[in-house]
Amino acid sequence: MTTDGALARLIRSSADRTAAAETEVCDLCAAPVPDEHAHLFDTGQDEVRCVCRPCSVLFAGTGAGDGQYRLVPRRRLRLPKVDTGVLGVPVGLVFFVPRADGTVTAEGPSPAGAMRWEVEATAWQELAGMCPQLATVEPEVEALLVNTVHGLDHHWIVPVDDCYRMVAVVRREWRGLSGGGRVWPAVERFFEDLTERS
Repeated sequence: MTTDGALARLIRSSADRTAAAETEVCDLCAAPVPDEHAHLFDTGQDEVRCVCRPCSVLFAGTGAGDGQYRLVPRRRLRLPKVDTGVLGVPVGLVFFVPRADGTVTAEGPSPAGAMRWEVEATAWQELAGMCPQLATVEPEVEALLVNTVHGLDHHWIVPVDDCYRMVAVVRREWRGLSGGGRVWPAVERFFEDLTERS
């Protein structure tokens, strides 16, 4: 055995382990999943889980798991301007998630993750009366995503996993007390990508 051969095998082995560590897997069965994969919302843990195709069908389509998992839809719908002032959340980058129990939460990104507030259910109903598309938002798994920062005017119905992706962008790019120069261009790119994917 030559030293060169052993070194080559070590490098290949290390590369294989790195690739394996970076491969995303199903949160339910640990099978590898492709970059574009389904998500389930875990109502018991209040979080989104990456899943393979068979698990998405088994747990969301057949009622397995006692209804704990809900399939996150893929709908992305840009809305005309929505006057969210009635909801009482003075934040320019925020998403609103109606819950199965009739409550509504508002969540906004911060350097530490998502901040959460309760929204008056009657205020949400009033807004849905002014914007009928909001009545079609699926509880837990879809959200109204709003970005009015720096004069922008984005109002979307999106899968809730898109919202968590946006929170991750802000958390990753935020620098210092004010966010620095990278965070807002990154948020703008996120919304450009949202437009392309819709």
